[in-house]
Amino acid sequence: MLVAAATIGGVLFGVTGPANAVANGEPVPIGKYAFSVKLTMTGIPTADGGKRNSACSGALISSRWVITAGHCFRDAAGVRVERPVADLTTATVGRTDLTDTTRGHEIEIVAVRQSPTADVAVAKLAEPVRDIRPIKIGRTAPEIGTIVRLTGYGSTTSVNPAPVTRLQTGLLEVVELSANVTGLQGYAPERDTTPCPYDSGAPFFTKRGELVAVVSTGPSCPHTGVETAARTDNIATWIRQAIR
Repeated sequence: MLVAAATIGGVLFGVTGPANAVANGEPVPIGKYAFSVKLTMTGIPTADGGKRNSACSGALISSRWVITAGHCFRDAAGVRVERPVADLTTATVGRTDLTDTTRGHEIEIVAVRQSPTADVAVAKLAEPVRDIRPIKIGRTAPEIGTIVRLTGYGSTTSVNPAPVTRLQTGLLEVVELSANVTGLQGYAPERDTTPCPYDSGAPFFTKRGELVAVVSTGPSCPHTGVETAARTDNIATWIRQAIR
């Protein structure tokens, strides 16, 4: 899983500032891939009775719904649940530069639906986003060798991550395909361009702009190994039913 956290002063924190970025990716031009979402969870209960903060990435799939990784919503026992678990969970939508609060939206998450077969969840916004076009959900599995794009607000490294304030992007190649997951390897700008902590749920999409998977898990970043993404093409019908 690519959700990370740290303990400070007895309280567990996942992010101490703006979200970080895809390892060895590149900054996204302002306004591009506006469907990209940062999820911020503040006050998640822990098994020892404490609280932690964390973050995930995702994508807007309709005016009221965001898609992300299922494990971004887990209770204190680590079990995936169909509800926001933090004291406050917000989605930042359409804000390429997180310091520019004049752009985009910050909206509370009020409901969650979990896929029964994949590490995928959809989260409902408290109010609709009308000025950003959602990403299209693809229904066809990507072929081996397909190059897909990733956008995310994760960290640049698994070791002492340094926060950045800009949405990052990179290209990965599909190298494996199974019933519920897609295996990908870094392609550009570097061969070790990969998701990092806090990139969980970030979208992988084709050059046609169709969503095919979301970040699920992988080795410590950056790396040249195989990244595991949860397929979305084969649960497109479930997604559409869940967000009705």
